[in-house]
Formats: sequence, structure tokens, C-alpha cells
Amino acid sequence: MNRLIAITGGIGSGKSVVSRVVEAIGYDVYDCDSRARQIMDGSDSIKKAIADKICREAIGADGSIDRCRLSAEVFGNDDKLCRLNSIVHAAVKEDLAKWASERREAFVETAILYQSGLDRMVSDVWEIIAPTELRVERVIERNGLTRDEVMKRIVAQDQYQPQAIHGRVTRIVNDGDMPLLPQIEEAIERALSSDRFK
Repeated sequence: MNRLIAITGGIGSGKSVVSRVVEAIGYDVYDCDSRARQIMDGSDSIKKAIADKICREAIGADGSIDRCRLSAEVFGNDDKLCRLNSIVHAAVKEDLAKWASERREAFVETAILYQSGLDRMVSDVWEIIAPTELRVERVIERNGLTRDEVMKRIVAQDQYQPQAIHGRVTRIVNDGDMPLLPQIEEAIERALSSDRFK
């Protein structure tokens, strides 16, 4: 059976850092954010749905997606964020399923594991955690957003409460003090030696 392990956590927690370490060890990682961008950019039906159901001005005359406008529209508006997620999730899950079927062991990086339904596609979940203030600092430095903009994204992600937590969750601390590599190596060993996959 193929093994697909989720790397998840809120914005600024350091999912991408963990993903890069996993890739350096030799595993493939499906980055939901970058793949979703590619899928959205290449899909006229998704762009039409965004224009019709969320914000017409987020789609340019040339068919490009104005992501700054789209983000401003959905973050802080639960209904529109939910609509956007529902438009994009189905296409991403289909793409991920095909990608994962071609690999014996692989990882998927996602900020919205439960909202997207990806929790039902993975064998294990790695939850990357970091203090809120550190997360805010990281995102401000990386994306040039204001503190208020970052906090809106954190609140939008953190307020979602799944009906059930995945049965196999490993927490990895990425606070800049606790070494990452030993945590990752231990989590890989635990996930890949599971009796469920022998």
C-alpha cells in the first residue's frame, strides 16, 4: 500500500522548512499551495467560478488571477473563503491522488488538512507547531504583510475545528530552538514502520 504523510500546520509554523528537510532526505513532497496555484492558473472553469461566486475583480481581463485582490476578499470573510476552498479542493485532491499513486512513500504539505478533506487521504499527520509571535514574525518577513493581515490569516485557519482529529498525529516543534532533524527522522521511522503498512 502507498504511504502518504501530511505535513500540516498554521501559516508561519514552518511547514515548508520541514518539507525541504524531508526532500533533502530523499522523499517527494506535494506542495498543495504551489500545485493549487498551477491548477487555478490553468483552469478556465475555476477562474469563472471565482469571478461568479467570490469576486469578479479578482480575475483580470487577460484571465489572470489577482491573488492580492482575492486574498483581501476572502480572508476575514468566512463565507467567501469557504466558497474558494470548495472550488479549488476537488481539483487539488484529484491531482494529488494521481501523483501519490505513482509513489510508494510520499508527503503532502497543506495548511488546511481537515478543511480540504485531505486528512482522509493520508496515513499519518505531522503537525508543525511554533509560538504565535514567531509565526507572525516569519510571515511579516517572508510576505511583507502587516501584523493585522497575518493575524487575520492565523485566525481564519485556527478557528476551524474538525469533527474528528486524525488517528495518527505527530507534533514537530519548529521554534528555532529544538533541533528539527532528529524529530523528523524519528517521525519518518515511526510512520514507515507502522504495522498498518507491512
